[in-house]
Amino acid sequence: MSSSSPDVVFLVLDTQRADRLSCYGYPLETSPHIDALAADATLFKNAIAPAQWTIPSHASMFTGVYPSQHQMLQSYSSLPEHLPTLAERLQAGGYFTAAFCNNPLVGVINNGLRRGFYSFLNYSGLLTSRPNQAGVPSSWLDRYRQQFKRVVAGALSRIQDAFARSEALLALSFTPLMVPLWQTALNFKGNTRKSLDDAARLLIRRQGVAEGQPVFTFINLMGVHMPYHPPRSQVERFAPHVLKDRQARSYLRRFNSDVYGWLAPLAGMLDEPQKATLDGMYDAEVAHQDSLVGAFFDQLARAGRLDNTLVIVCADHGEHLGEKRMIGHSLSIYNELIQVPLIIRGPQSGFAKGTYRDDVVSTRRLFHTVLTAAGLATPEEAALSLDAPPAELTDESVFAEAVPPQNVLKLIQKRQPELVRSHACDQARRAVWSGQHKLIETGSQTLELYDFLTDPQEDLDLSEILPEQVEALQESLEGFRADADQHSQVFTQAQATGFDHPEVRRRLQDLGYLED
Repeated sequence: MSSSSPDVVFLVLDTQRADRLSCYGYPLETSPHIDALAADATLFKNAIAPAQWTIPSHASMFTGVYPSQHQMLQSYSSLPEHLPTLAERLQAGGYFTAAFCNNPLVGVINNGLRRGFYSFLNYSGLLTSRPNQAGVPSSWLDRYRQQFKRVVAGALSRIQDAFARSEALLALSFTPLMVPLWQTALNFKGNTRKSLDDAARLLIRRQGVAEGQPVFTFINLMGVHMPYHPPRSQVERFAPHVLKDRQARSYLRRFNSDVYGWLAPLAGMLDEPQKATLDGMYDAEVAHQDSLVGAFFDQLARAGRLDNTLVIVCADHGEHLGEKRMIGHSLSIYNELIQVPLIIRGPQSGFAKGTYRDDVVSTRRLFHTVLTAAGLATPEEAALSLDAPPAELTDESVFAEAVPPQNVLKLIQKRQPELVRSHACDQARRAVWSGQHKLIETGSQTLELYDFLTDPQEDLDLSEILPEQVEALQESLEGFRADADQHSQVFTQAQATGFDHPEVRRRLQDLGYLED
């Protein structure tokens, strides 16, 4: 790390669809502040998330490898010790590492994603972490209060962790009586405004940061995630019918409280009023979050903190809002989930202002990009940094994987087994992008081929029309799958050494491999 190593702001807009941002061509003005940032940065038109949901996608961005390699595929997964995280690498290289996280799957569950952070502030959960709790207590009463907070926070964290890992507890949490309780108690969407204000305060005031020490700031925002409760002013702009139409309000109330409905495929298509309600409320949430993100960057700009800062704005995945009879982000690998926004602004010459990149890139390469900017990348890692010209990127094909979350799958099998068959909910999906085509492989039977440049909605399956292209991309997927199987075997062997550990045995019991 050199004395001029930049600060890094790694901002993940959880569940943000690329096609709902104005700078990505959306006709409604949902994102003027992010648009302004993009005009001063490089926008990647075809950024691909490695996975369709939070845990595997974040793990790929934090380690630089695909889900098959890091094996963070389920809510009970833990990141292998042999894979260093981005925060660990930066911390070892002299960075002050801090996280401001609103997603309980990243900030509450002890799954390894918090490794390497000096400070990890959690804004979701029954007891939200607060800044400056690590200060020296001034009296025995302060010491007692801090100790009490640590004990209570630890107990509540274990309860939340148990709900995420246990099939029975997860099923209980989805019952109608429990939903309002846990949505309130879990503070599900966190506190976007406070987390951004706290992050800006650290970057500007540098409290606890050594003189000349660069800061790595990871921020996760949940503003556009279900349930939808945007400010009335944004509802008036994007979903005014909800304020006037009693049926629309009734549908929205049912939708916001039906957590199972966020996970399972639809039995049929949404009708036009339902689709308009979800679209409008989602857009309203996008616009509200955009205003808060804009205020955050305004604070940094006024303080002169953006001059030597690498800014990354991206998403871990998108969201289905009824397309292809899908809701949420549990199962599919279509563009609504996998094609995500990616905007990079930095002092590096590779991120020119007002530039649009058309090449297909994986967000797993954000790991390599940050390390390269920090001067901490190996030559092999630097070769995958996104500041390199498109022609110099070493990997022409991009992959994504959608492994069904087992807790979700079991709930669907129990409640609506017919949907498992009709939507292949129990099958893993893999996709490969090469040239202008994308091939989706579902299980070992179903293949879909799309021209993602001319058909971003994936309406026309070309697999019967272009069999030679299908065969070529299948070969690429086969090589990827063989490599994935090899990594999976290595991972299984590494975990087997801790078989007698109580936590490992409990997880195996959750999976049904061991009896209680």
